[in-house]
Amino acid sequence: MEPLLLGLDAGTSSVKAVLLDLRGNLCAICQAEYPLHHIRPGWVEQDPEDWWQATRKAVRETLAKVPHAAERVLGLAVSSQAPTLLPLDRDGRPLRPAIIWMDRRAEAEAVRLAEMLGAEEIHRTTGNRPDAFYGAARLLWLHNHEPEVLKRTWQFAQVNGYINYRLTGRLTIDPAHALLMQMRIYPTGEWSEVLCSACGVDPAQLPEILEGHRIQGEVTVEAAEATGLRAGTPVMAGTVDSPAAALEAGVTEPGIAVEMTGTSTVVIIPNDRGLTEPALIAMPHALPGIHLLLGAMVSSGGSLRWFRDQLGQPEMQAAMEQGADAFDLLTQQAARLGPGSEGVIFLPYMMGERSPLWHTNARGVFFGLSLATSKAALVRSILEGAAFALRHNVEVAARAGAAVREMRTVGGCSRSNLWNQVKADVLGLPVLLPRTSVGSPFGAAILAGMGAGVFPDVRKSLLEMVRLDRCFEPNPANHEKYTQIYRVFRNIYEHLKGDFDCAAAITP
Repeated sequence: MEPLLLGLDAGTSSVKAVLLDLRGNLCAICQAEYPLHHIRPGWVEQDPEDWWQATRKAVRETLAKVPHAAERVLGLAVSSQAPTLLPLDRDGRPLRPAIIWMDRRAEAEAVRLAEMLGAEEIHRTTGNRPDAFYGAARLLWLHNHEPEVLKRTWQFAQVNGYINYRLTGRLTIDPAHALLMQMRIYPTGEWSEVLCSACGVDPAQLPEILEGHRIQGEVTVEAAEATGLRAGTPVMAGTVDSPAAALEAGVTEPGIAVEMTGTSTVVIIPNDRGLTEPALIAMPHALPGIHLLLGAMVSSGGSLRWFRDQLGQPEMQAAMEQGADAFDLLTQQAARLGPGSEGVIFLPYMMGERSPLWHTNARGVFFGLSLATSKAALVRSILEGAAFALRHNVEVAARAGAAVREMRTVGGCSRSNLWNQVKADVLGLPVLLPRTSVGSPFGAAILAGMGAGVFPDVRKSLLEMVRLDRCFEPNPANHEKYTQIYRVFRNIYEHLKGDFDCAAAITP
């Protein structure tokens, strides 16, 4: 029987598991969801037990789809959302719910860190700006607001680290997650004693760093009973979902980038020089020796979902009656219009924005409405606005030295031909769609294969596995028009930037 590789991705709302053969063919896939807990505005937590129960379910159901799968799995790896703050006690039990990447409670602490150590010095040391998104500010928040929890903490875990711990009984952290903790010195890879001291953290509370393709441990007898895996199955350290998505798209060299759009969008841009840019996110690739600049947008696909849920009831009803997808019905309307959405421009900052703005108080805007504005124009403007935000990040990366000549697209929203063409026209770049796009668990499975020793030349293997299905070439006339609209898009935000902050101070 042919060997298999198991890849898991613990995302913001679910765990997805895939089984691949050694040629990269998808043999089985399953998904198990879990909730988000919005504690108060800007505070978002999850229960780690939900991650584990979803992992058990997804793995069991995936293995059940393939004969003798458990015996055939050579190894597994887990990628995940990031960064997360999860303190564990000495028995490996969570001391509080996990604070996930969406959480913004530590903004005051990020400002305090910048005051204490200097924003430029933090960026120079860690590769990233001080911000509530990263782990350092959250650690300082824990120190300031829950000191007893900090005192009782054995070590801090990431999402995939916690799942690995439940699988193997050992806790580690991979280089990408470690960098997002913002406690690691980017050039040397060591934990920073200066940052640890500033945040009130003992370096011993930070896990051992292990490259994502290295064997982290083996599935215990207890975990085997819980998941259906074979006891002794090797578990690799894993990585962040973004580097895993880069593997899935075959993005391993400068000039070729991938954008991953679901609820949010992350554009992943490789470089071989360890470039950093304060407006973007820097982290290592899952492959040693390669670095990434990331642009991370909060609510690209989320804006379209909001529109569907609030204003797309006719399409949702029609979709139920026809056995169709409401998103498809909405984008079919948008496809009837030309570039420019009848003069409507949308700012996709529905929950604030990360890169390159880093503006929590920014909000969504429909600009240019008139009594003649159609629903189709609103839908198309959402697609275009997300593409403009993508272009903004790509331009910032280019100025930092990481230019892009080709964009690949993965994630749930890559199924929209209209959106892919809009992105190509806005960027002025070809947008390529891989034939198989299951998300980050594909990349996690590749890491499992690397750890198992079945990919001695992983780049060559990826060239054979990643089959590009379609290419959306930019239309020069559309690109020229979009460039003019893009300038207005950027100006609208600059004109409203101060008003967003004023409005946030007035409206709770």
